[in-house]
Amino acid sequence: MTTSARPHVTDDQRRARLMLRHRLAPGARAASPLEAADSMVGLHATSPSTVYLSTWARVPGFVPVDMDRALYDDRSLVRQLAMRRTMFVMPTPTLRDAVGAVGPRVAASERTNMLRDLRRSNDFPDPDGWIDAARDAVARLVCDGIPRSTTQLRVALPELDGRVTVGAGKSWGGTMSMAPRLLNMMSAAGDIVRGTNDGPWHRSKPLWVGMEQWLGRPLDPPDVATGHVRMIDRWLRAFGPGTETDLVWWLGSTKTAVRAALTQLDVVEVDLDDGSVGYVHTDDIGRDDPVEPQALLLPELDPTTMGHKQRDFYLGEHGAHVFDSNGNGGQSAWWNGRIVGGWSRRPDGSVQIHPFEKLPRAATKALSSRADELAAWLGDVTPRPAFPAPFMRGAPR
Repeated sequence: MTTSARPHVTDDQRRARLMLRHRLAPGARAASPLEAADSMVGLHATSPSTVYLSTWARVPGFVPVDMDRALYDDRSLVRQLAMRRTMFVMPTPTLRDAVGAVGPRVAASERTNMLRDLRRSNDFPDPDGWIDAARDAVARLVCDGIPRSTTQLRVALPELDGRVTVGAGKSWGGTMSMAPRLLNMMSAAGDIVRGTNDGPWHRSKPLWVGMEQWLGRPLDPPDVATGHVRMIDRWLRAFGPGTETDLVWWLGSTKTAVRAALTQLDVVEVDLDDGSVGYVHTDDIGRDDPVEPQALLLPELDPTTMGHKQRDFYLGEHGAHVFDSNGNGGQSAWWNGRIVGGWSRRPDGSVQIHPFEKLPRAATKALSSRADELAAWLGDVTPRPAFPAPFMRGAPR
């Protein structure tokens, strides 16, 4: 039998790392929303409530106004369309590197998708020209630093008020505004940003503003290669060890780009329990402290749930209960570093635990206690899941 010369990192070690580095273990909690987001590289923000619930899970005493202050007053955290065309809330240094690493790729994808629909419409004889004219008009207006909604921008700028016909001849057919998609393209490129939110914390009503005006300085992102190196460095510190497959998926990038970045980092290959090969920083081997079992309730699309493509070491056989057909991870209940169930809100405001396996008495008791804490924190607010997990079918809503 041939024995690998590579170090071995067990699933138990990987789970302990996640709990400690993701600020989920007692004694490792974050002191602020900024510290929590930085520890995770960024917080998933596709569902507006996720940002707040992910922070509640990691910052003792957290209340929504703490996140609002970081996002809208200090502006130490910024909401950005980035990896995998997914919304994140990131510290500004991470924002800069994320836009450099994947911004051009995401913006190009957004443009390609727009062109496909514009070319199908008879109302746009020059689709490329329309995109460029609308982009330039938005860029000129938002440099005044005044936050505006998509509707306000469309009303102020005739160049942006383009619509395509969808479902011609169908009962559901009609017209669709191209403005939100063009703004997404500009956001991915780092030209504009979702500034303040014209709604409560659990609903998304963003107001757009120029990136430079919002930050008070140019973003100045690095080139794509440098951005990849920096983002992979961050990911490995927070999520490592991870596989090449994990990195390519999480970044929404290519094997070529990821492999090139890994050669610029001081990393070592390690064997994982499932037989795959992972990567970890050379100075990050053998630094694993034990973690006591504990109960966690994480929101849909939490960065811990969504951090790996190859996630069996914390998900086990429960993928069909937690993830929908598009790969969106739902509201999850954790015990001892593993997903063991889900959670939902009852009509009376209490939080219900949905176990996926037989749990020890200590786990059941701890999860029930955490459910009571979450219900009390939410109060009268009931965020609606944007991507209800399969286990929620039939659950009271």
